[in-house]
Order: sequence, then structure tokens, then C-alpha cells
Amino acid sequence: MNFLKFLFSKTLLKQILIAVVVLFALIIGVLQYLKQTTNHGEYVLVPDLSKKTLREVNEILGDAGLRSVVLDSTNYNPQYPSFSVIEQNPVPNKQVKEGRKIYLTLNPSGYRKVSVPDVIQKTKRNAESMLKAVGLEVDRVEYINELGKDMVYYLEHDGKRINPGIQLPKTTKVVLICGNGNRDQVKVNE
Repeated sequence: MNFLKFLFSKTLLKQILIAVVVLFALIIGVLQYLKQTTNHGEYVLVPDLSKKTLREVNEILGDAGLRSVVLDSTNYNPQYPSFSVIEQNPVPNKQVKEGRKIYLTLNPSGYRKVSVPDVIQKTKRNAESMLKAVGLEVDRVEYINELGKDMVYYLEHDGKRINPGIQLPKTTKVVLICGNGNRDQVKVNE
């Protein structure tokens, strides 16, 4: 009986009412604090940084209240200037909070270098596919008077003979010097 009296007493009801009011005030206070500290509803548009240098990027982002983080460079893209932005995350015109980091991928200064594979004594067809696989291009095929028809005897780049294993920039054009199958014929360009 005493417990039932206590449940319906003015003292308990007063304490519950005070607890509800304090909890409600605490929730409203926390929400207002979060609204102020997180800049709720305040956004900055991410600028388009493509083809901009790192100096220009830092100036633009500084004015917008944003920060930049440079990620690793990617494969060289000749359509973009060297050391310019080729990708960014978040994308341009996206709304972000002030102080947000913008992740950038830069264009390197040139194509990376690749090793020339050993295509000597290989067939022209096999040599072309091996060169293409590493990123080199066959400019043309020249024939010399040698017995092995369509067999590669050596490679040339810029008019000089090159050896397997040397480093050349990717997409470099090389000349295959192959045998014509007859020692008596003259040199023929294809």
C-alpha cells in the first residue's frame, strides 16, 4: 500500500516533471551547440580544379576555405599540362563543409620509362606484340639482306641501334630491322 501511495504522491510526480524538463532543456542545448559547431546548413561549392597547377589550386582552395591533399600521380596524360590536376574528389560544384579536404591526382611530367624487351631473333609478329605489351610502338619495319625472313635482327630509335633492357619513355616509337629472307635483295622500306 505504501508503494502505491508513493507512486501517486506529489513528490514523485514533481521529481518526474523536473527530470523531463531538465532532459528536454539538455537535448535542446546539445542540438543548438551542434548546430553552431558543425555549421549546419552552411556549405561551400567545390571549385573546378582541372588543368590547374598546385600553386593555383592552393590559392583557389584557400579563398574558398578548403584544403588540398595530393594523392599519388597517375599515368601521364598528354592532354593535361605537366603537374596539373587531372582528377579531384569531391567533384566540382559539390556542396561541402568549410575546411573540407579536396583530394587531388596530378599529371606527372612525362611518360614513365619502360624496359625494351628482348625481341632479337623473334618473329616480326611476336616482336610487335611484345613491344606493344610494354607500351612501346612500332614506327615501321625495315628489311635488310638476311636469311631469316621477318626475323628481328635489331631495333632502332632516332636512327641509333638500341639494345634490349634499355629504358625508353612509354609510347616511344621504334623501328624493327628484320631479315628479308634473301641475302641478294636490297633494303626495302615497308
